[in-house]
Amino acid sequence: MHVVILGSAAGGGVPQWNCRCSICSMAWAGDPRVKPRTQSSIAVSPDGERWLLVNASPDIRQQIQANGAMFPREGLRHSPIHSVLLTNGDVDHVAGLLTLREGQTFTLYGTSDILSSVSDNRVFDVMAANVVTRQPIAVNQAFEPVPGLSVTLFSVPGKVPLWLEDANMEIGAETETTVGAMIEAGGKRLAYIPGCARVTDGLKHRIAGVDALLFDGTVLEDDDMIRAGVGTKTGWRMGHIQMNGETGSIGSLADVEIGRRVFVHINNTNPVLVEGSTERKSVEERGWTVAHDGLSLEL
Repeated sequence: MHVVILGSAAGGGVPQWNCRCSICSMAWAGDPRVKPRTQSSIAVSPDGERWLLVNASPDIRQQIQANGAMFPREGLRHSPIHSVLLTNGDVDHVAGLLTLREGQTFTLYGTSDILSSVSDNRVFDVMAANVVTRQPIAVNQAFEPVPGLSVTLFSVPGKVPLWLEDANMEIGAETETTVGAMIEAGGKRLAYIPGCARVTDGLKHRIAGVDALLFDGTVLEDDDMIRAGVGTKTGWRMGHIQMNGETGSIGSLADVEIGRRVFVHINNTNPVLVEGSTERKSVEERGWTVAHDGLSLEL
């Protein structure tokens, strides 16, 4: 299985277009300790020829241009992207669909709830129905979006997308609005969970024994954004678990047998983005890799 992390940042990327927090300021200044990062997306292939795009970042054109495996290869119009899968309806995971509108056939997969959030917004009708097939997928049911690649979606604690929040919004519920993906090929298993509000016993059981885990790395501490002085929301309020702490992802998953542990979907205020920092070293010493754009895994 070939895996490429096209975009390793959370919504807004690094640096965020209007942000001068300490980390974004380093990136704007060209400080090599903070690599620029685009918004959350990965590509997976069983053969290096046909690819599944998991989440369509607003930065998808830039991500394709930066990864030769994604280039058109045949005739006047072509793409090795065979299909697209959405793990939630967040803007940083669906806005790139508008870029993939140029008459290129592919199948768009997601749960009924996630695809409904796309269908309810008519701007996405630019993906013509006779060109892009929208295929609802039930959780806990394996399907094959690319020949030789098996995927099973499963609910994880989360929340509805920001643009669908209302007075009845619930954080941490396991519904079909936020899912993880278990991706399998050639006897190898990859768990991709870019958004998760908490680690449950059920989640630990499901991912036990995977060859690699790409997991929600939005915040180091629950109050990262508050500490940085750029926001008032906690990680929990945004539907994301913190890395540190008794109930954080690092501690909660420490006793689970996992091959490679990689943090993705990293917010621009998360201090682990600074290479060589105390926070980065602490995460790495506990067995985790902080993803960067272009990071490839061969499983």
